[in-house]
Amino acid sequence: MDSRVAKLINEQINKELYSAYLYMSFANYYEEAGLKGFANWYMTQVQEERDHALIFRNYLLDNDVRVELGPIEGVEVAFDDPLAPLEAALEHEEFITASINQIYAAADEVHDYRTMNFLKWFIDEQLEEEANARDMVSDMKLYGKDQGSLFAMDREAATRTYTKASPLAAAE
Repeated sequence: MDSRVAKLINEQINKELYSAYLYMSFANYYEEAGLKGFANWYMTQVQEERDHALIFRNYLLDNDVRVELGPIEGVEVAFDDPLAPLEAALEHEEFITASINQIYAAADEVHDYRTMNFLKWFIDEQLEEEANARDMVSDMKLYGKDQGSLFAMDREAATRTYTKASPLAAAE
């Protein structure tokens, strides 16, 4: 594997683990605000981000590339209202999409078709992640100021359950 592609994938592992930290901070905010459904949504997201890190890790190991775990930056967030974490999540998912696109472009430059194929799952996943984040922002903007609607949205978020990412499930 090209050393630049390997370096970017190692960095992506760190970004995915940071994402888990970030989303746990969102869950903490919602839990403290009494919005346990939104807390559940983001704790499920924590599990997904951890899975993403493991998928990248496994890919490096399968390609006989050393996994280099760097320090995970701390998360310091303070929110004034239930919309703020949702907007921060959308912005973060767009950042992650750009990062995965950067890996794809680097793999394309060196004709690393195996890595490009591997990244297809993440490209599709990011489309879903951004769409979910965008929908949550729009719903909160439309309905979040009404306490009854906020309660209903929180109840809906509480129904989300964790499903192991398909690349991990296939590896078992």
